[in-house]
Amino acid sequence: MTPGPRTLVPLACSVLLLFVCGFGADSAANKISADFIVTAAPAYEPLAALRSAERFPRGAQLLLVRDGIPELLVAGFASTADANVSFDAARVLFAGKKNANDPWQIWQLTFADRSLHQLTSSPYDAIRPLYLPGGRFVFAQHTPAGFQLISAPLDPPADHTPLLPLTYAAASAIPADVLADGRVLFEAGFPLGSGVTPELFLVYSDGSGVESYRCDHGIARWGGKQLASGDIVFSQGVYLARFTSPLAHAERIPAPHADYAGSIVETKESDWLLSAKAASDKHYVLKLWKLGTANLQIVLSQPGADLVEPVLLAPRPTPKRHPSALHPWDYANLLALDARITRDAALQGVPTSVRVEMKDTTGHSIALGTSPVESDGSYFVKVPGDQPIRFSLLDAKGHLLRQEHGWFWARAGEQRICVGCHAGPEHAPGNRVPAVLLRSTTPTDLTAPPTTAPQPTTAGGR
Repeated sequence: MTPGPRTLVPLACSVLLLFVCGFGADSAANKISADFIVTAAPAYEPLAALRSAERFPRGAQLLLVRDGIPELLVAGFASTADANVSFDAARVLFAGKKNANDPWQIWQLTFADRSLHQLTSSPYDAIRPLYLPGGRFVFAQHTPAGFQLISAPLDPPADHTPLLPLTYAAASAIPADVLADGRVLFEAGFPLGSGVTPELFLVYSDGSGVESYRCDHGIARWGGKQLASGDIVFSQGVYLARFTSPLAHAERIPAPHADYAGSIVETKESDWLLSAKAASDKHYVLKLWKLGTANLQIVLSQPGADLVEPVLLAPRPTPKRHPSALHPWDYANLLALDARITRDAALQGVPTSVRVEMKDTTGHSIALGTSPVESDGSYFVKVPGDQPIRFSLLDAKGHLLRQEHGWFWARAGEQRICVGCHAGPEHAPGNRVPAVLLRSTTPTDLTAPPTTAPQPTTAGGR
């Protein structure tokens, strides 16, 4: 049994769990209708996990803020962070370290009886847990390839059902939010699987359907959260921006100038609770922004500490539960309707074949073979499931016309259709039967590499 948070304040003032002492609260805290939880840390590096590094190099502690007064959320941990409140506000997931040298693991606190349960047990860090519908949660597990998204049951069955990996790229992926439609919003470098510019991506809760949220890449964006309107608000460092349904590109928000840590929270009053700091400040302060106003109101501050990752302690709508349509296969079928459609510059030639590559266990690229591209730009291929793959378009002489620089994956058992090559969300499929299916409904089997992998004869690609 863990003591209630109010009994822990004297302890927090006398040992290194000291963040509670010395906090300053502004009257803005009283204008927030719900209690909230925030992470306090001497140092915070918001993008460190994308480099497989530590976001809290000097530790962190979760604080429960009631009526503007911060209290330690749980005792007995060297570090706690990454709070995520359940849909009924009865429990909270968090990442914790019992001892300073332990790896981060996922825990759950039940408010009614103050009980604690450890949900992961691994020699590797497990961070950023988020509740999923259907009695599951998603988190980032550190692997030799970086952090990968994993789904797990909240109440593990007696038969020890294995964890379900959701990402298969050779680069880190960090969950940011679970959207109303059940998809997981996550952060990764762009191009996916090989890049370093932070970008926001989507994947279903079974690991299928991975895609960029928007295709106007180039500017770093992270800390995405969905508002009640359905918009996604995120940080670009000194700016805030959003993805909104009518637009195929990000839209900058006219917010006060500051350095924003991300993870914006929308209050019941439609104000935004966020972490920000002025250019002259060393640490993030918890602030409230009334949309349309010119200033941020301080909610909570602490000299020498970053206050980040706020979450409201209040019920919220349960996302839709995604019904998985995966087949019991070890491969995936992928249909492209027109590989000539792209957001990029027009192809300098006519694609007649597509080459599929896969990364082997050493990280090297292996060419799996080629498949014909029909005159209307369509092709249909069978590829290995749960493996990093990418496509290259070739002309009749085998010259490389365009190549994906990043890597994506198809889940084993997935059947997926794309409009074109990096077409973007504004393109809808045409109302016609693709020529490749008129020729054959059997995909070209590219599930095994040929003895001699074909190579391009010229350089190129996007």
